[in-house]
Amino acid sequence: MRPLTLITLLMFLAAPASAQAPLSTIALDERLRADAGLRVGDTVTLSTTPDGAGTRMVVAAFTRRTADPSEVARSEYKVRLHLDDLQALLGYGDRVDRFAVVTRDSAATERTLSAVNAQAFGFRAHRSRDIAVETGRTFAVINRFHRAIGVITILASAIFLLCIMLLRVEERRREIATLRLIGLSRRTVVQAIVVEATAIALLGAVLGTGLGWVSSLAVNRFYQGLYRTPLVFSLVTPDVVLLAVSLSAVLGVAAGWLAAQRLVQRAPLALLGR
Repeated sequence: MRPLTLITLLMFLAAPASAQAPLSTIALDERLRADAGLRVGDTVTLSTTPDGAGTRMVVAAFTRRTADPSEVARSEYKVRLHLDDLQALLGYGDRVDRFAVVTRDSAATERTLSAVNAQAFGFRAHRSRDIAVETGRTFAVINRFHRAIGVITILASAIFLLCIMLLRVEERRREIATLRLIGLSRRTVVQAIVVEATAIALLGAVLGTGLGWVSSLAVNRFYQGLYRTPLVFSLVTPDVVLLAVSLSAVLGVAAGWLAAQRLVQRAPLALLGR
Protein backbone atom coordinates (compact mmCIF):
# COMPACT_ATOMS: atom_id res chain seq x y z
CA MET A 1 0.00 0.00 0.00
CA ARG A 2 1.29 3.46 -0.86
CA PRO A 3 2.21 5.80 2.00
CA LEU A 4 -0.43 8.23 3.21
CA THR A 5 -0.13 11.83 4.31
CA LEU A 6 -2.38 14.74 5.31
CA ILE A 7 -3.68 17.71 3.30
CA THR A 8 -6.36 20.28 3.97
CA LEU A 9 -9.44 19.78 1.80
CA LEU A 10 -9.84 23.10 -0.01
CA MET A 11 -12.75 22.19 -2.28
CA PHE A 12 -14.78 19.13 -3.11
CA LEU A 13 -17.51 18.44 -5.67
CA ALA A 14 -19.60 15.31 -5.77
CA ALA A 15 -19.35 13.65 -9.15
CA PRO A 16 -20.60 10.37 -10.62
CA ALA A 17 -18.18 7.48 -10.39
CA SER A 18 -16.45 6.55 -13.64
CA ALA A 19 -16.16 2.94 -14.66
CA GLN A 20 -13.88 3.66 -17.60
CA ALA A 21 -10.65 4.40 -15.72
CA PRO A 22 -9.64 3.49 -12.16
CA LEU A 23 -9.45 6.47 -9.85
CA SER A 24 -7.20 6.96 -6.84
CA THR A 25 -8.70 6.53 -3.40
CA ILE A 26 -8.95 9.10 -0.66
CA ALA A 27 -9.89 9.10 3.05
CA LEU A 28 -12.05 12.02 4.20
CA ASP A 29 -12.73 13.62 7.55
CA GLU A 30 -15.65 11.87 9.24
CA ARG A 31 -17.40 15.22 9.76
CA LEU A 32 -17.88 15.42 5.99
CA ARG A 33 -20.10 12.34 6.17
CA ALA A 34 -22.74 14.42 7.98
CA ASP A 35 -21.97 17.88 6.54
CA ALA A 36 -21.81 16.90 2.86
CA GLY A 37 -23.79 13.68 2.85
CA LEU A 38 -20.87 11.71 1.40
CA ARG A 39 -20.52 7.94 1.58
CA VAL A 40 -17.85 5.38 0.84
CA GLY A 41 -17.67 4.88 -2.94
CA ASP A 42 -18.64 8.45 -3.86
CA THR A 43 -16.44 10.40 -6.26
CA VAL A 44 -15.11 13.82 -5.27
CA THR A 45 -12.99 16.41 -7.05
CA LEU A 46 -10.03 18.01 -5.25
CA SER A 47 -8.38 21.25 -6.25
CA THR A 48 -5.81 23.56 -4.70
CA THR A 49 -7.82 26.60 -5.85
CA PRO A 50 -11.58 27.16 -6.00
CA ASP A 51 -11.53 27.61 -9.81
CA GLY A 52 -8.98 24.86 -10.54
CA ALA A 53 -9.68 21.81 -12.69
CA GLY A 54 -8.96 19.44 -9.85
CA THR A 55 -8.48 15.70 -9.64
CA ARG A 56 -11.26 13.15 -9.28
CA MET A 57 -10.90 10.56 -6.53
CA VAL A 58 -13.01 7.88 -4.91
CA VAL A 59 -13.87 8.02 -1.20
CA ALA A 60 -12.44 4.84 0.31
CA ALA A 61 -12.82 5.57 4.04
CA PHE A 62 -13.62 8.17 6.68
CA THR A 63 -11.18 9.09 9.45
CA ARG A 64 -12.01 10.34 12.94
CA ARG A 65 -10.39 13.35 14.58
CA THR A 66 -7.79 12.58 17.19
CA ALA A 67 -7.99 13.86 20.77
CA ASP A 68 -5.55 16.69 20.03
CA PRO A 69 -6.26 19.94 21.95
CA SER A 70 -4.50 21.99 19.27
CA GLU A 71 -7.09 20.92 16.68
CA VAL A 72 -10.22 21.52 18.73
CA ALA A 73 -10.96 25.05 17.52
CA ARG A 74 -9.97 24.34 13.90
CA SER A 75 -12.95 24.03 11.60
CA GLU A 76 -11.18 22.97 8.41
CA TYR A 77 -11.53 19.44 7.10
CA LYS A 78 -8.61 17.10 6.59
CA VAL A 79 -8.18 14.29 4.11
CA ARG A 80 -5.63 11.53 3.59
CA LEU A 81 -4.05 11.10 0.16
CA HIS A 82 -1.49 8.74 -1.29
CA LEU A 83 1.87 10.50 -1.44
CA ASP A 84 2.15 10.49 -5.23
CA ASP A 85 -1.41 11.86 -5.55
CA LEU A 86 -0.54 14.62 -3.10
CA GLN A 87 2.60 15.52 -5.05
CA ALA A 88 0.67 15.67 -8.31
CA LEU A 89 -2.10 17.76 -6.76
CA LEU A 90 0.20 20.33 -5.16
CA GLY A 91 2.90 20.33 -7.83
CA TYR A 92 5.53 20.08 -5.12
CA GLY A 93 7.59 17.38 -6.74
CA ASP A 94 9.99 15.65 -4.37
CA ARG A 95 9.78 18.36 -1.70
CA VAL A 96 8.22 18.35 1.77
CA ASP A 97 7.59 21.05 4.34
CA ARG A 98 8.13 18.81 7.34
CA PHE A 99 8.32 15.14 8.22
CA ALA A 100 8.64 12.96 11.31
CA VAL A 101 11.35 10.40 12.06
CA VAL A 102 11.01 7.66 14.66
CA THR A 103 14.26 6.78 16.48
CA ARG A 104 15.15 3.80 18.63
CA ASP A 105 16.41 5.63 21.74
CA SER A 106 17.60 8.99 23.05
CA ALA A 107 21.12 8.45 21.67
CA ALA A 108 19.74 7.83 18.19
CA THR A 109 17.60 10.93 18.58
CA GLU A 110 20.66 13.05 19.34
CA ARG A 111 22.55 11.65 16.33
CA THR A 112 19.59 12.30 14.05
CA LEU A 113 19.21 15.86 15.31
CA SER A 114 22.89 16.58 14.70
CA ALA A 115 22.87 14.98 11.25
CA VAL A 116 19.77 16.82 10.03
CA ASN A 117 20.79 20.20 11.43
CA ALA A 118 24.25 19.88 9.86
CA GLN A 119 23.00 19.18 6.33
CA ALA A 120 22.33 22.70 5.11
CA PHE A 121 21.06 26.10 6.08
CA GLY A 122 17.30 26.06 6.52
CA PHE A 123 17.04 22.54 7.91
CA ARG A 124 16.01 22.39 11.53
CA ALA A 125 15.14 19.28 13.53
CA HIS A 126 13.24 19.34 16.81
CA ARG A 127 12.25 16.73 19.33
CA SER A 128 8.57 15.93 19.36
CA ARG A 129 8.34 16.74 23.08
CA ASP A 130 9.85 20.20 22.48
CA ILE A 131 7.22 20.90 19.83
CA ALA A 132 4.51 19.66 22.19
CA VAL A 133 5.73 22.05 24.89
CA GLU A 134 5.68 25.00 22.49
CA THR A 135 2.21 24.23 21.14
CA GLY A 136 0.89 23.46 24.62
CA ARG A 137 1.73 26.77 26.27
CA THR A 138 -1.81 28.00 25.88
CA PHE A 139 -3.11 24.96 27.70
CA ALA A 140 -0.49 25.41 30.43
CA VAL A 141 -1.86 28.91 31.06
CA ILE A 142 -5.39 27.50 31.21
CA ASN A 143 -4.18 24.85 33.65
CA ARG A 144 -2.69 27.48 35.96
CA PHE A 145 -5.90 29.49 35.70
CA HIS A 146 -7.91 26.44 36.77
CA ARG A 147 -5.57 25.89 39.71
CA ALA A 148 -6.10 29.47 40.83
CA ILE A 149 -9.87 28.96 40.64
CA GLY A 150 -9.46 25.76 42.69
CA VAL A 151 -7.49 27.54 45.42
CA ILE A 152 -10.08 30.32 45.63
CA THR A 153 -12.88 27.74 45.80
CA ILE A 154 -11.14 25.85 48.62
CA LEU A 155 -10.63 29.04 50.65
CA ALA A 156 -14.24 30.08 50.11
CA SER A 157 -15.52 26.64 51.15
CA ALA A 158 -13.34 26.71 54.28
CA ILE A 159 -14.76 30.09 55.31
CA PHE A 160 -18.29 28.89 54.55
CA LEU A 161 -17.79 25.75 56.63
CA LEU A 162 -16.41 27.76 59.54
CA CYS A 163 -19.40 30.10 59.42
CA ILE A 164 -21.80 27.16 59.46
CA MET A 165 -20.08 25.66 62.49
CA LEU A 166 -20.07 28.99 64.36
CA LEU A 167 -23.79 29.39 63.73
CA ARG A 168 -24.53 25.85 64.85
CA VAL A 169 -22.46 26.30 68.00
CA GLU A 170 -24.23 29.55 68.86
CA GLU A 171 -27.62 27.87 68.41
CA ARG A 172 -26.65 25.06 70.77
CA ARG A 173 -24.87 27.09 73.45
CA ARG A 174 -27.64 26.55 76.04
CA GLU A 175 -27.61 22.79 75.44
CA ILE A 176 -23.83 22.64 75.75
CA ALA A 177 -23.89 24.87 78.85
CA THR A 178 -26.29 22.44 80.51
CA LEU A 179 -24.04 19.49 79.65
CA ARG A 180 -21.05 21.38 81.06
CA LEU A 181 -22.92 22.04 84.32
CA ILE A 182 -23.71 18.34 84.81
CA GLY A 183 -20.03 17.44 84.43
CA LEU A 184 -19.26 17.17 80.71
CA SER A 185 -15.60 18.11 80.15
CA ARG A 186 -14.32 20.70 77.71
CA ARG A 187 -12.40 18.01 75.84
CA THR A 188 -15.57 16.02 75.22
CA VAL A 189 -17.36 19.11 73.93
CA VAL A 190 -14.50 19.89 71.56
CA GLN A 191 -14.39 16.31 70.29
CA ALA A 192 -18.13 16.23 69.66
CA ILE A 193 -18.08 19.48 67.70
CA VAL A 194 -15.03 18.41 65.68
CA VAL A 195 -16.67 15.08 64.79
CA GLU A 196 -19.83 16.89 63.73
CA ALA A 197 -17.90 19.39 61.60
CA THR A 198 -15.89 16.60 59.96
CA ALA A 199 -19.07 14.66 59.15
CA ILE A 200 -20.62 17.76 57.56
CA ALA A 201 -17.45 18.38 55.53
CA LEU A 202 -17.26 14.76 54.31
CA LEU A 203 -20.94 14.80 53.38
CA GLY A 204 -20.32 17.96 51.41
CA ALA A 205 -17.34 16.32 49.70
CA VAL A 206 -19.48 13.34 48.65
CA LEU A 207 -22.25 15.57 47.32
CA GLY A 208 -19.69 17.82 45.61
CA THR A 209 -18.01 14.83 43.98
CA GLY A 210 -21.33 13.60 42.64
CA LEU A 211 -22.22 17.05 41.34
CA GLY A 212 -18.76 17.38 39.76
CA TRP A 213 -19.09 14.00 38.06
CA VAL A 214 -22.51 14.86 36.62
CA SER A 215 -21.27 18.29 35.52
CA SER A 216 -18.22 16.68 33.91
CA LEU A 217 -20.43 14.36 31.88
CA ALA A 218 -22.58 17.30 30.77
CA VAL A 219 -19.53 19.40 29.79
CA ASN A 220 -17.97 16.56 27.79
CA ARG A 221 -21.22 15.73 26.05
CA PHE A 222 -21.84 19.35 25.04
CA TYR A 223 -18.35 20.29 23.85
CA GLN A 224 -17.58 16.97 22.18
CA GLY A 225 -20.78 17.40 20.20
CA LEU A 226 -20.04 21.07 19.49
CA TYR A 227 -16.49 20.48 18.20
CA ARG A 228 -17.11 16.88 17.08
CA THR A 229 -13.99 15.56 18.75
CA PRO A 230 -13.22 12.65 21.12
CA LEU A 231 -11.18 15.00 23.31
CA VAL A 232 -12.16 14.84 27.00
CA PHE A 233 -12.70 18.39 28.27
CA SER A 234 -13.52 17.56 31.89
CA LEU A 235 -12.31 14.57 33.89
CA VAL A 236 -12.97 13.49 37.48
CA THR A 237 -10.11 11.19 38.48
CA PRO A 238 -9.59 9.15 41.67
CA ASP A 239 -6.74 11.51 42.57
CA VAL A 240 -9.07 14.49 42.39
CA VAL A 241 -11.69 12.72 44.52
CA LEU A 242 -9.08 11.69 47.10
CA LEU A 243 -7.75 15.24 47.27
CA ALA A 244 -11.26 16.65 47.71
CA VAL A 245 -12.14 14.22 50.49
CA SER A 246 -8.82 14.78 52.28
CA LEU A 247 -9.18 18.55 52.11
CA SER A 248 -12.76 18.29 53.36
CA ALA A 249 -11.68 16.23 56.36
CA VAL A 250 -8.88 18.66 57.23
CA LEU A 251 -11.11 21.69 56.82
CA GLY A 252 -13.84 20.02 58.87
CA VAL A 253 -11.46 19.31 61.75
CA ALA A 254 -10.05 22.86 61.63
CA ALA A 255 -13.47 24.53 61.47
CA GLY A 256 -14.86 22.36 64.25
CA TRP A 257 -11.88 22.99 66.51
CA LEU A 258 -12.03 26.75 66.03
CA ALA A 259 -15.76 26.86 66.66
CA ALA A 260 -15.40 24.65 69.73
CA GLN A 261 -12.61 26.77 71.18
CA ARG A 262 -14.81 29.84 70.94
CA LEU A 263 -17.47 28.01 72.91
CA VAL A 264 -15.52 26.21 75.64
CA GLN A 265 -13.55 29.32 76.58
CA ARG A 266 -16.73 30.81 78.02
CA ALA A 267 -18.15 29.81 81.36
CA PRO A 268 -21.31 27.66 81.37
CA LEU A 269 -23.34 30.35 83.16
CA ALA A 270 -22.22 32.93 80.59
CA LEU A 271 -23.49 30.63 77.86
CA LEU A 272 -26.87 30.58 79.64
CA GLY A 273 -26.91 34.37 79.69
CA ARG A 274 -26.23 34.80 83.39
